Amino acid sequence: MLSVDWQTGGMTGHDAEPSLDLRTDVADLTARLVDIESVSGNEKALADAVEEALRRLPHLSTERRGNTVIARTTLDRAERVVIAGHLDTVPAAGNLPSRRVGDRIYGLGACDMKGGLAVALRLAGTIAEPARDVTYVFYDCEEVEAERNGLGQLARHSPATLAADFAILMEPSSAQVEAGCQGTLRAEVVVRGRRAHSARAWMGANAIHAAAEVLSRLAGYRAREVPLDGVVYREGLNAVGITGGVAGNVIPDECRVSVNYRFAPDRSEAEAFAHVQEVFAGFEVELKDSAPGALPGLGRPAVTSFLDAVGAQPRPKYGWTDVARFSQLGIPAVNYGPGESQLAHTKDEYVEVAELYRCEEQLGNWLRSTPSS
Repeated sequence: MLSVDWQTGGMTGHDAEPSLDLRTDVADLTARLVDIESVSGNEKALADAVEEALRRLPHLSTERRGNTVIARTTLDRAERVVIAGHLDTVPAAGNLPSRRVGDRIYGLGACDMKGGLAVALRLAGTIAEPARDVTYVFYDCEEVEAERNGLGQLARHSPATLAADFAILMEPSSAQVEAGCQGTLRAEVVVRGRRAHSARAWMGANAIHAAAEVLSRLAGYRAREVPLDGVVYREGLNAVGITGGVAGNVIPDECRVSVNYRFAPDRSEAEAFAHVQEVFAGFEVELKDSAPGALPGLGRPAVTSFLDAVGAQPRPKYGWTDVARFSQLGIPAVNYGPGESQLAHTKDEYVEVAELYRCEEQLGNWLRSTPSS
């Protein structure tokens, strides 16, 4: 079996892994995927199995970039959709192997997002002639730092690979449509003071005491509620950490308040940071990291037909997901997958079997339906 190296584009060999049967019932396939451990950075075994299964399908053209596997139909349809999901999970917490209890499948990544992967793989394996061309993307390193993210690698180095009219990210959303996503920004508000011996405190200026003004502004902050394409994004600006102090007998000359701003996708990263600077006018504000939001794009024809097929009222995505990477490329995207997002990364995460079936049926019906003109 061969794969393509990100940097060289050359082929590198790797050992064969146990086969995945994409004709398997989606619930059984989910359990099988859970049992192939794929903690971030260790996705090779699962990527091998996914690649091997997809290469057996004559209706798909399959390639590999590192531990990211891409498969596409080439039927010259009027529309193309990307269906994407990440292979990796957070570290195990005694929750392997998988186990089925009633109508739930438990195990590492069952919710985030082995269930979504199973749905996407079943679609790839069973729908040979969809009414829309499909690009399936199964990528690595979503749960770790952004520069390692396989989808981000594609967006930066090979954006044409992701070209489409619409994208669906198989994020757990309880089989509901969550449109776009919030942007996120982390900054530090720096409060300056003047050092002095604590026995002669009047000779200094206590930076920790002065940080009370920063906290007061946060306590009085009124976050926006922003309607976009019929869904309402609620923003939030909150302190998430505070540091300061030199020694037990020193008046501190610096205090830093770490704040996190979750902003609606109508603001760019630059606009979001400018807003935070405005809120804390008079203080130094240092930007530490940020990521853009994703506009919902619910008015696009490809998106509206999907919403009609799913029959769900879209809701906003609170939090950041990789749909933002599609938005930056001008591709409208939604989060849609089995599993409750609150269960992600928990020791007892599970996915409801009924949601697996529902997602497979609804996505399958939509892929087979003729796009409206």
